Amino acid sequence: MKAIILAAGSGTRLDKYTKNLPKCMLDLDGKTLLERQIETLRSAGIEEIIVVKGYMAEKIHIPDVKYYINNDYSTTNMVETLFKAEKELNDEILVCYADILYDKKIIEKIIGADFDIGVTVDNDYWDYWTARLENPEDDIESLVIKDGKIVELGDTNCSIEKAKVRYVGLIKFSHKGVEILKKVYHKNKEKYYESDKPWMRSKSFKKAYMTCILQAIIDEGYKIDPIIISRGWLEFDTNQDYEKVNEWSKSRILKNRFKIDINQIKNIIQN
Repeated sequence: MKAIILAAGSGTRLDKYTKNLPKCMLDLDGKTLLERQIETLRSAGIEEIIVVKGYMAEKIHIPDVKYYINNDYSTTNMVETLFKAEKELNDEILVCYADILYDKKIIEKIIGADFDIGVTVDNDYWDYWTARLENPEDDIESLVIKDGKIVELGDTNCSIEKAKVRYVGLIKFSHKGVEILKKVYHKNKEKYYESDKPWMRSKSFKKAYMTCILQAIIDEGYKIDPIIISRGWLEFDTNQDYEKVNEWSKSRILKNRFKIDINQIKNIIQN
């Protein structure tokens, strides 16, 4: 298995810290977020790692990693960033968002999941969500599992009932799953790439979120399985996220106050 880390975005919601630095290069206890993610992947046995960079690409330079560049990062989104590395889509892959950290056990569970397309979901995220957000209900999105498979995801205008589990930016594709991904991508690219009209729940096809291409795969009749976890991950999407995790890592408040088990993520914040 190889890992492809999507690290092209400019991190506008982290603008206090990303004016002169990609958010994946922010420091957390002496190591960058990207270094920590790569270390976790390698500790779980994933040696071949690809990073797709864009914003301030020259500031991302970790050794023994293969790089691709999305020069169109300001006018595109996650899906186009992934397909800048399309020549790597020829084997079992793990797609990773660059703004999350996670415990080794999560990666080991993903590796062991025998699915063609497996999406990592957290069924116990709400305490973490209420800890990181003043109004957690304002930052939810749908993820509906029916008969053991995902049937809907990515709707930010949904009820809490449809958001009982949380999408995590870790997606596993088998070789067959990769072929399905490419087939659905190119079918839609041919129809919609030159259009600026909304596509699925994205502003346009060029600006498609990963959840939208996954929903398109579902709508084509293919199965997407949930890889269910319980906590053990962190997201860095806003200034507040970064500041809070730095605070929590020093005070050990993650477990004592917010019931996030520090033993699950000690490799993330205590190395």
